[in-house]
Amino acid sequence: MHTLRRRMLALLAGIAVAAGLSVTTAPPAAEASAGTSYRPVVFVHGSAGSASQFQTQAKRLASNGYPIDIIEAQEYDSPNVATILPQIYAELDARIDRLLNASGADKVDLLAHSLGTFVMQGYLGSSPTRAGRVAHYVNLDGRTAAAPPGGVPTLAIWGEGDPARAIAGATNVYFPGQSHTQTVSSEESFREIFRFFRGRAPHTTRIVPQLLGTARVSGRTVLFPSNVGVTGATLEVYPVSPLTGRRLSDRPAHRLPLAGDGSFGPIPVLATARYEFAIVRTDAPTHHFYFQPFLRSDAFVRLLTSRPGEGLSALIDTSDRHTALTIQRQKEWWGDQGGAGDQLWINGRSVLNAANAPRAKRTIGIFAFDDGSDRVTDLTAPLPEFFSQTFMTGMDVFIPAEPAHLGLVSIGVDQRGGGFELINVPNWRSSEHRVTVNVDDF
Repeated sequence: MHTLRRRMLALLAGIAVAAGLSVTTAPPAAEASAGTSYRPVVFVHGSAGSASQFQTQAKRLASNGYPIDIIEAQEYDSPNVATILPQIYAELDARIDRLLNASGADKVDLLAHSLGTFVMQGYLGSSPTRAGRVAHYVNLDGRTAAAPPGGVPTLAIWGEGDPARAIAGATNVYFPGQSHTQTVSSEESFREIFRFFRGRAPHTTRIVPQLLGTARVSGRTVLFPSNVGVTGATLEVYPVSPLTGRRLSDRPAHRLPLAGDGSFGPIPVLATARYEFAIVRTDAPTHHFYFQPFLRSDAFVRLLTSRPGEGLSALIDTSDRHTALTIQRQKEWWGDQGGAGDQLWINGRSVLNAANAPRAKRTIGIFAFDDGSDRVTDLTAPLPEFFSQTFMTGMDVFIPAEPAHLGLVSIGVDQRGGGFELINVPNWRSSEHRVTVNVDDF
């Protein structure tokens, strides 16, 4: 019912935008400025991660009264973590100083996932002063320990895997039916995190929409997986049709130069409408990002891209005849679990299977394009150069960029646990464009 309601709201909002209506309402109390009894929250991601993994939980916290201005993420170059730990520690010190001064809080609450638990356990154990400024620490499916790091009260959440994993002296909670990234983004994890931080159950585990109101969206455009900011580019933001994904105007609603760390915003958006974010560069294909409705203010939007000719994008075959897609979700895609898994359709073709998305692969990012540009789809085996990457898979799918399919790509998602989504986007030519579709994890 929540999914149907969300789609209906998105349709109504899209119609309002198309008609040129101006809809303004005051933000809810949950968007109030800092200075309440809420402690700042800082999330530290894992390998090849970013703030994106905590995007849903940040909005759940906001739905329960947290000001979004005191929920932040510490991002870093995870492939080089071993050589930059002092830098990460110093940046965390500065971030915590700033948040405590701005909020008036006595301490912060910290969470870390996977490789981030290595970072945070080292940080908390490095100095009694550092540990003394942290009220609670959440260790998400990462390292074990013989005691709570730095003596800080600790909640350890564990997903599928060895049931003997634990942090001695901590509160250890196990979700054996959840995958590695799912332990960060799940509703069940949120309940435990909120109770640990606040001493009570949350009022809701839903993301409460700002109905027919204006949300504030901000984030960063970064190179994957280093999290280095993209510079020398322009970000264009377009409202799009909820039915086709096509732009409702040739003129962007927002056009922002990108410099420094790639930050942008906050920019106003209709909370229940759909948007395209486009990275425009003179020396690279335009990279289009499509989102489901933000529902409420969001400071954790991340646009993951690469430099021309570098990274995984350099391995994508391109032509005027086909579209190249990246589909990502902060919850693993299970293609080998039958009715207990996920279904993903591209232009009506089921593309997930035991070969390209087995549960054990922990896939959150899917690259789909016409390998060899031969107009032939072959799903018998994954594309090895993508499948060999952590949390990634690749599949040979011919997605016509010609007028077929009414000039759009239809993406259907049947999530395990319930919920069907249909996301349509334009069938941009891969010779000049890249397309990333972000699918909600709830």
